[in-house]
Amino acid sequence: MQQILLSLAIALFAGLMLSRLAKLCQLPAVTAYLVAGILIGPYCLGAFGVEGIGFTSIENVKSFSIISDVALGFIAFAIGNEFRLAQLKSIGKQATVIGIFQAVFTTLLVDVALVALSFAMPDKFPLPAAIIMGAVASATAPAATLMVVRQYKAKGPVTDVLLPVVALDDAVGLVLFSVSFGIAKALIAGQVSILAILVEPLLEVVLSVALGAGVGFLFTFCERFFHSRSKRLAMSVAFVLLIVAISNFSFTIGGVHVAFSPLLSCMMLGTIFCNTCDFSEQLMDRLDRWTAPIFILFFVLSGAELELSVVTDLLVVLIGVVYIVVRCLGKYFGANISSGMVKAEPNIKKYLGITLFPQAGVALGMAMKAGALGGAVGMLVANLTLFSVLIYELVGPFLTKIALTKAGEIDFAGKISQRQKEALQK
Repeated sequence: MQQILLSLAIALFAGLMLSRLAKLCQLPAVTAYLVAGILIGPYCLGAFGVEGIGFTSIENVKSFSIISDVALGFIAFAIGNEFRLAQLKSIGKQATVIGIFQAVFTTLLVDVALVALSFAMPDKFPLPAAIIMGAVASATAPAATLMVVRQYKAKGPVTDVLLPVVALDDAVGLVLFSVSFGIAKALIAGQVSILAILVEPLLEVVLSVALGAGVGFLFTFCERFFHSRSKRLAMSVAFVLLIVAISNFSFTIGGVHVAFSPLLSCMMLGTIFCNTCDFSEQLMDRLDRWTAPIFILFFVLSGAELELSVVTDLLVVLIGVVYIVVRCLGKYFGANISSGMVKAEPNIKKYLGITLFPQAGVALGMAMKAGALGGAVGMLVANLTLFSVLIYELVGPFLTKIALTKAGEIDFAGKISQRQKEALQK
């Protein structure tokens, strides 16, 4: 118990202290948290083998997975709160078209590039791995994006479209991955399963949305019995934890694998809550303060979990570089083309694609599922995803900040700290 608490305290302290250095370098705090995780992870401080001072192994980091699960639940809940009907009436069509088009466009572009690479080196890069990586490319990291938006209090057309697009992106990515994963399994096994390719992915999306909606209406009903802000805050925490717990269950009925997506369920919970509760904005402000330490720990743990050993494999680095470059092109031009289709503002067309570069938790979850295939395909997909996440997580938040700054949605001149505000009031 003492070692667990000491590890968490050091992780939180390291993230906070490094964020001060990042501020001097004009880097997002998210990047600082990830670097702090690497420094106290198994490849740096943890390599000395001192329990409690650093994370001594990847397994040691994964033992804190409950913190990551809870953090992702609250992140998805916060993104769901951006789906307010009043706002969706003006940007709903744009976000839907852009979200679906750029995800599918990216998958197709990466598929073409990696399948061509697979034909060039069939012994080293199997076709099923290329198809799976195309679907993994569709996913975007909602956590890193949301943290950058919140840290710099970004406001404007690009930000308004960005958060709904990120949320929709993961729903589309889930379907694309399930279909691609089914095709890859069929190529390996030599037989096609329509159940695995079409039915199960659509069922997962529908059930996740239904779960989030059902619990959301229950949440709205229950909060009416409480009037104090602290108890309503406790109620919101309880329901997010409930959704995270339920959505981690999976079972099989009549040969059909039934599973839920925690991200989609929590997003739907947040969407129902913000549209049925008249004080949701005030409660979200309080929830943001309560979850701040959890988010810091989440990113520090994510940094510690990055598998740095993958950079020693030249094949992974070569294919990984191709994957990263082509995925970035897919995200940028996919967002650019679809923004033009819906006649979005010039800044959305120009900068939105750059904000979609970060990739982390959702992609890693897909890679873990692909790892169940075993053999060369599972190992290659896992290593390629780990390598790309390492690059995206360190560079992505910084690029998101630059894009939002260029779009004029981050006001550095008007941004002062709470301490500065207090000093001005004296």
